Amino acid sequence: MFKKIIIPTMVLVGMSLTAFYSGRKENLTNLGNETKTETYAPAIVLELFTSQGCSSCPPADLLLEKVKKQYPENIYAMSYHVDYWNYIGWEDPFSKSVYTKKQRDYNRKFQYRSNYTPQLVIKGEEHFVGSNQSKMYSKINEYRAKKAENTLSLSIKKVDTEAIVFGYVASGDLADKQLRVVLVLDERTTSVKRGENRNKTLKNSNIVVTEEYISMIAKNGTHSIEIPTLVSKNDNLTLMLLLESDNLDITGAAKAPITS
Repeated sequence: MFKKIIIPTMVLVGMSLTAFYSGRKENLTNLGNETKTETYAPAIVLELFTSQGCSSCPPADLLLEKVKKQYPENIYAMSYHVDYWNYIGWEDPFSKSVYTKKQRDYNRKFQYRSNYTPQLVIKGEEHFVGSNQSKMYSKINEYRAKKAENTLSLSIKKVDTEAIVFGYVASGDLADKQLRVVLVLDERTTSVKRGENRNKTLKNSNIVVTEEYISMIAKNGTHSIEIPTLVSKNDNLTLMLLLESDNLDITGAAKAPITS
């Protein structure tokens, strides 16, 4: 009788183990067929809308430079000089109407009623007053904990007095995204003669001097960007590439210093 009991029991155990491993194998197979979403290290893009004609802007310019030096790998610092302060008597040499339009496009996205300076836009997703130090550090810490949707690598191919030739490789989902190419002047000192900052010497940094957009039709490529005439041979430059979605969110970034 003992043998009659143990034999069916052993058969039952064997069947159970077979079912378990068969089910486990099926689950692993299903996991392998799932679509994977890759994430990448955070790139915190800070766009400051500023002007030499605005007395509230110098503290924001200094704060942006400070955080860039504190987080050199993660922070992408850019200062866009707008032109609507020029009317009070001082024409900012770095101001462009296209940067005012860029700010307006952001504020339309944020459903904010008008442009203001100093305005800081972080990753194209939200904005705050650029001189607000506590807000700046709070948001940097918040975005440092988030992963980027895309990654970019940048290589400088050639630099001369007129243009920079560069190559890029992008990873991740590129649907409905474009590549923004930004040339940034690291620093410039200006003696302001008129306007709200009259008789002051301003040291501006992270100055956007030109930018272009490239439709993302490939995950890699080679392009060039012209160096504007206001850049001198002694200026230090940084080239930045930003992946931007159709709703102006920035999903990936890369940067490289430019040497002669």
